[in-house]
Amino acid sequence: MVMDREQEEMQFLGVFGIYKEAHKIVLSFGKIFSQITLALILPLSLIFLAHLEVSNVLLAKITNNEVELDLATKAGTQRYNKLSDHISSEFAYLWLFKAAYLTLFLIFSLLSTAAVVYTVACIYTGREVSFNKVMSVVPKVWKRLMVTFLSIFIAFFAYHVVAFLSFSVAFVAWAVFIGDRPKVLYSFGTVLLVLYFVGLVYMTVVWQLASVVSVLEEVCGFKAMAKSRALIKGNMWMAIFIYFKLNLSTALVQMAFQKLVVHGVSVDMVSRISYGVICLSLLLGLFLFRLVIETVIYLVCKSYHHENIDKSALSDHLQVYQGEYVPLNSKDVQLEQFYV
Repeated sequence: MVMDREQEEMQFLGVFGIYKEAHKIVLSFGKIFSQITLALILPLSLIFLAHLEVSNVLLAKITNNEVELDLATKAGTQRYNKLSDHISSEFAYLWLFKAAYLTLFLIFSLLSTAAVVYTVACIYTGREVSFNKVMSVVPKVWKRLMVTFLSIFIAFFAYHVVAFLSFSVAFVAWAVFIGDRPKVLYSFGTVLLVLYFVGLVYMTVVWQLASVVSVLEEVCGFKAMAKSRALIKGNMWMAIFIYFKLNLSTALVQMAFQKLVVHGVSVDMVSRISYGVICLSLLLGLFLFRLVIETVIYLVCKSYHHENIDKSALSDHLQVYQGEYVPLNSKDVQLEQFYV
């Protein structure tokens, strides 16, 4: 039986143990995860890959027109003005497309997160879960995830503002006090960059776990981020390693799609379609596996901090009561603390 492991034992799952647990869950409940994949993760993956293809086409047109405008068209002529207006229109189309892509990608990403996390939680509690039930709960859970996403967006924006100001102050200080020693600037700039990327990775890991917290507990927004920060303590390096591998795998699929499909002009159409299907299949598996892993990491972190999750209470609160999603209260999530 999947997830029949005692919660006390969850804390001892390492990286490969988490992979194994997530793999068992997906295989044992393949039917419902296949339905979720077709309904939510497939559109998410298609949107992601279509964005790469369409962006490349639009950028290629803009580049060609800019080259013609600069090298083959005399300024002030009617053709020059027409090309200039055409380039402006193409840039507008590109930004509108980017905005539409980000909106759709965000919607399906949050819906997929809600569906998968809810499903894994039902499996964990031993509840029978159906695709219709999951889809009826997802819209309610999605609202909570949206609040958390907006809070994280604000946090990331503030982080980048602070980082920009820090780099600016450092540059001004170097120019005023030690402008004749460039090695000092390089060393100090390297330290700031390392600190910047460390902070970025940390916030990303907190964000991923906060999404699971928003589904399974009553907190969302900044409170979910604070809860995520508390949970991730003691397992930060493990989480970073897992997310790094998942992000690297996604990046490799993206690079392969761009090289073989988007820029594969020397490849025949049948081969490009085949490569596209392969990349899409890999992306589907990665997106699904990532969401299941995030939920397992949440359970591991709860176990690590000796925060017992009462399965019957979690089961009750995962139900759809008169059409409303009832979030899990902290008193139910942490009914007691157990000690090994």
